[in-house]
Amino acid sequence: MSGLVLRDRVAIVTGGGSGIGRAIARRFAEAGARVVVAGRGEAAIGAVAAETGGLALPCDVTQLDQVEALFARAREWGGGCDVLVNNAGQTGPVGALADVDLAAWRECVEVNLFGAMHCLRVAARIMGEQGRGSIINMSSRMGLHGYPMRTAYSATKFALIGMTEAVAREVGPRGVRVNALCPGAVSGELMERVIAARAAAEGRPPEEIIRRDYTDSAALRRWLSPEEVAETALFLASDASSAITGERIRVDCGRF
Repeated sequence: MSGLVLRDRVAIVTGGGSGIGRAIARRFAEAGARVVVAGRGEAAIGAVAAETGGLALPCDVTQLDQVEALFARAREWGGGCDVLVNNAGQTGPVGALADVDLAAWRECVEVNLFGAMHCLRVAARIMGEQGRGSIINMSSRMGLHGYPMRTAYSATKFALIGMTEAVAREVGPRGVRVNALCPGAVSGELMERVIAARAAAEGRPPEEIIRRDYTDSAALRRWLSPEEVAETALFLASDASSAITGERIRVDCGRF
């Protein structure tokens, strides 16, 4: 277990106020990291920062100047930036592409793709200068397999894997690793909203959608928890994964 230690390392977790981001911030703090919790919900990130002994910094990742300010403040506070969890994102519109709301589609791209790119851009520069660092991009199982009614989300998560592989090759010679996590369906409020939207769009009961498309299709026959994603993020952030870069790792209870 000695490799799964982040003692005194500074980790930035975007979208850190809820769900997977909150679970990762908590787990990193348990492992000794100094955690910067970033996001748009000030009350939510403040609560997580108070719980973890970290620093809450409001940030809209679609705005490059706010991302640059986030990293600058994190370095002032912690003395560097050792880990970035590029987790901020949204589910995007749920509906057939022929009828989908194009404004909502573009908004999903702005947050999930351009927002992630802004953080990658700034982190790559800083970590490259330091000669060390681990970047974890939060992709999805839907970044590996296209999913009906979720074209915007799938497109952004596929693109994030491409950026992961490209940037890993750019910064690897300077000691920086870049990997993608691909969670399956995670239990919680976010999935509840997605399932409700799908039920309305498809005319099927939520219970049927959950059973057929999520739990029964998984080898372990259950949901994935945010804490299980956090454990894999800790592995990728720590020295236990020191030879792993440009990789995509599924965490999905065996959904095939």
